[in-house]
Amino acid sequence: MDQTSTHSGAAHAAAPEETFLLSQILGARAIVGKKKVGRLQDVVIKENHALPVVTHLYLALPFGEHAIVPWDKVASFGAREIAIAADRIAAFTGEPDDNAILLRDHVLDKKVLDLEGRELSVVYDVRLALRNGKLYVSEVDFSRAGMLRRMGLSWLLGWMPQLAQGTEEDIVSWQYIQPLPAKIGPFQGDVRLKVLKDKLADMHPVDLADILEEMDPEQRVEIFQELPTEQASDTLEEIEPSTQRDLVAAMETTRVAQLIDEMTTGQAADVLSVLSAPEAAAILKLLNPENAHKIRAIMEKQEEHILNFATREFLAFPPNMTVERAQDEYRRAARGKNVVMYLYIVDEDLRLLGVLDIKELLQADDKAHLDDVMVRNVISLNPDSTLKEAAQLFDRYDFRALPIVDSNDRIVGVVTYRDVMQLKHHFVE
Repeated sequence: MDQTSTHSGAAHAAAPEETFLLSQILGARAIVGKKKVGRLQDVVIKENHALPVVTHLYLALPFGEHAIVPWDKVASFGAREIAIAADRIAAFTGEPDDNAILLRDHVLDKKVLDLEGRELSVVYDVRLALRNGKLYVSEVDFSRAGMLRRMGLSWLLGWMPQLAQGTEEDIVSWQYIQPLPAKIGPFQGDVRLKVLKDKLADMHPVDLADILEEMDPEQRVEIFQELPTEQASDTLEEIEPSTQRDLVAAMETTRVAQLIDEMTTGQAADVLSVLSAPEAAAILKLLNPENAHKIRAIMEKQEEHILNFATREFLAFPPNMTVERAQDEYRRAARGKNVVMYLYIVDEDLRLLGVLDIKELLQADDKAHLDDVMVRNVISLNPDSTLKEAAQLFDRYDFRALPIVDSNDRIVGVVTYRDVMQLKHHFVE
């Protein structure tokens, strides 16, 4: 079925996304008015921080001439026909710049290598997405089905559907592709992946969030659903609010509750605050009642006590432990903890004696004891401190976390900079 789309102003803004395969649009006829002037030979793209965008269409004209047409001169775009908004095609005759990236010439039929330089396959096709009047490169296809299309044998897929098995595993977002050379010229190199899909679980949540935000919604949900609960929870915290909302809406409520349960109450309130009231209420019903009460209190601004934002998952070490022993114990002790950048030095009754930054621990003399190198004058909060007071201390001292101590100097929790400073615009007047 032919796909054709106009992209002119508000009419296009409401249009749904359309997808194309490079192999299917190459050769599409280009028209000016009702007259055929040439055929699509290639597309020129520009890479940026998001998905590459098509900037020009490279047309083959009669008698061996070519035209390079800016995308903003394309009145409508379809797999079989492209309409150019111009009086005559001669205004665009010429060749692409030497450094222009052409999908057919520079990407199609290139080898796909992984991070270690191992050859995986060949780019048999490229998927493009038309969104809000712009044409983006969304994915590269090195699947068996893509190979058959490239060979003109796509009809085999109808006769032998098993040939397409595993196809989706061999179609990856452009976000996995390393940037192409800045001065590409007659590019003879290979297409390299930034990361293999099976290595997602090893990625830092911040990096993974950046990749997920740029993916198509369906692919984003598919990848996110495969993540382990702890990593999914950490990643959800890092994703920007509108994408958070979309991801939560696409998941089962019980799954969302699992992810929320992995967060501190402050982080949970931040995520739930982007949802509608009914959605948030449905999730809160599935949480531990005590946690749900604290989260609800934060969201509804009934209380602003800092304990509602605190975590008990912090590192506590005795004062007589040597630096060398603490370094050895750190990796084990830090597992599952929410605050790992500071070591809180406490006595047997959890009275806070001092604090030690992890960087200072790594630089200290191995034989020294923790109470020899710790900071004794600790800036802290008390259980009745407010969110606003915590924010003021973070602003003043630039700490990454603050301990909360009771009237007997016992540490009862720790609140992080992120949980306060990223939330205060929601909850502090």
